[in-house]
Amino acid sequence: MAKITAPKGTRDILPDEIYKWQYVEKTFSELCELFGYREIRIPTFESTEVFKRGVGDTTDVVQKEMYTFLDKGGRSISLRPEGTAGVARSFIENGMGSLPAPVRLFYNITAFRYENVQKGRYREFHQLGLEAFGSYGPEIDAEIISLLSAFFERLGLNSVKIRINSIGCPVCRKDYNAKLKKHIEPNLTNMCKTCNDRFEKNPLRIIDCKEEKCKAITKDAPALIDNLCSDCEEHLKELKKNLDILSISYEIDRNIVRGLDYYTRTVFEFVSDHVGTQGTICGGGRYDGLIEEFGGTSTPGIGFALGVERLLMEMEAQQIAAIQPKDPMVYIANLGSEGADMAKKISAKLRKVNVSCQVDLMGRSLKAQMKYASKMNFNYTIVLGEEEIKTGKAKIRNMKNTTEKEIILSDIDLLDFSKEINT
Repeated sequence: MAKITAPKGTRDILPDEIYKWQYVEKTFSELCELFGYREIRIPTFESTEVFKRGVGDTTDVVQKEMYTFLDKGGRSISLRPEGTAGVARSFIENGMGSLPAPVRLFYNITAFRYENVQKGRYREFHQLGLEAFGSYGPEIDAEIISLLSAFFERLGLNSVKIRINSIGCPVCRKDYNAKLKKHIEPNLTNMCKTCNDRFEKNPLRIIDCKEEKCKAITKDAPALIDNLCSDCEEHLKELKKNLDILSISYEIDRNIVRGLDYYTRTVFEFVSDHVGTQGTICGGGRYDGLIEEFGGTSTPGIGFALGVERLLMEMEAQQIAAIQPKDPMVYIANLGSEGADMAKKISAKLRKVNVSCQVDLMGRSLKAQMKYASKMNFNYTIVLGEEEIKTGKAKIRNMKNTTEKEIILSDIDLLDFSKEINT
C-alpha cells in the first residue's frame, strides 16, 4: 500500500513549533485591538464571481492559481486565494456600511493558490490581514502603516524597510495607461505572452512582470507617480506628511503596482534584504472602488495582508526567538488502584485552579513514570503509592532543584497549593 502523505504545497505545523505561530498571531491580534480593529472570520470558499470581480479576472491569481470547482449544485466555487474580497463581500452582505466609520476589521486566515512550491511559498498558506472601510483621507493609510511598523517592532524585527507609492485613480490611470502603451508597443512582440495578454486589458500590470526581457523594456517607462491627477497628488503629499508626524521612515518606490486589480492610490510594502525572505514580507494599499464593484454603495477602503510563513522565515533570518511555552507543571505518578484514583481526584482539583498537570494513563511502572516526567520537563512530581494513601501524606518534588515539601492529601488548600508550586 502506497504511503499517504500531505498534498504537495501543504505542510503540518507540529506541536514543537506551533508556539511560534501562536506568538505571532497573539501579538498581531493584541496590537489590532489596541488600534480599534475587531476580528472577522469569513468562509474558506466563496462563489468564484467574488474573486473575479474583487481580485480581477486579468490577474494571475484568478487566471492561473485559484482552486476552482463545481459544487453538487453546479455552482462555481473557489477556495479563497486572499482575504480582502471575502471581507468586502461580508461588509456589504451584513450591512456594515451603516456602522460608524471607519469600520476596522482584522483576520487570521488560511488561503490557497496553485503555484510553484518553493521555500516560504506554499499552496495552502496563512495570512494575517486587516481592512478599514469608510475613510477617504490619507490619515487611515498612515495609521495602518504605523500599525504594521509597531507590529514588527514588537516582534523585534529590524532592517525592515517601508516602501510606498501611488498608483492613482481611474482618472489619472487612464491617461497614464495610454502613455505606457505608447512606450511599450514598439517592443511588445519581444515581451512575454503574459505581458502581451495584459497590454489591452491591464497594461499597468506589465510593470510588475519579473521576466528579465520585459523588465528591460519597462525600465525607462513613464512612472505613474509622475502622472497623478491633482487629487491623487495631494493624497500622496498628505500621506507623507502624516508618516513624518508619526516619525515613520519610508522610501518612495515608483515600481510598486501590487498584483491585484482592486488597488488605487496608496500602495505599500514592507521589505527585507535578509536571505531568509529576500523581498516583500507584506503588502497592501487602498481600494476605493472595490465595494462599488461588488454592487455596494461607493465606500473607500484600505488594507494589507501578511504571509505568516514568510514572516517566520524573516524572524529566523534575524535570529529572533518566539516566546516558548512554559514547561508542564505537575506530574502525579501513582501505584495501585487507590493511588490512581487519588491522582485523578487531585489532578481534577488542580486544573480547576489553572494548574497544568498529568497523571499516568499507561499503566507504567513507577520508574517508567518518573522517566517520562523527566523527559517531558515537568516542574514538579508527586508520587502516590500505598504508603502515601495510608498516611494521607505525600511529597511534592521540585524537578529543577530537587527540593521536596510534604503535603497533606486530605487537607490540601488548592489555591494555596497552586500558589506554592508556582513560586
